[in-house]
Amino acid sequence: MPLTLLPLAAEQFSSWMKRSAAEYIADLLAAGVTESKAQADAYGTMARAFPDGLPSATNAVFTLESSALGNVGYIWVGCDASGDPASWWVWDIVVDAEHRGNGFGRQAMILAEGYARSQGAETLGLNVFGFNTAARGLYESLGYETTSVKMRKTL
Repeated sequence: MPLTLLPLAAEQFSSWMKRSAAEYIADLLAAGVTESKAQADAYGTMARAFPDGLPSATNAVFTLESSALGNVGYIWVGCDASGDPASWWVWDIVVDAEHRGNGFGRQAMILAEGYARSQGAETLGLNVFGFNTAARGLYESLGYETTSVKMRKTL
């Protein structure tokens, strides 16, 4: 099923920011971060990326639009935190649970690569939580290389 990236409508942006922050907080908590730090990280990231509460030329949010199923998720892609305009980042990608396993994540990543390239990006990075083995497999199959590994042991 073909997928397209549609810019998130301005009237949906506030609710998307809440959803994305909540999902990021949940992932941070699952990774062992305290609730207060998880909230500070999530809300701080949103505030830095979207100071006006809307997408910009360096941070774009798209709905993942299936020709057959409609909206199946979203992706946020923009400049990374390095200050290098040629270094871009996939800040968030979600394929809704009922639509996973149908190739939408792969298509979204390929489309995001094209979008980033069209904006002058020469690299596209991302972070994947260690517990998200399905996503890690997808990214590796698309040619993404591990650049760092953070490890922890529960005592």
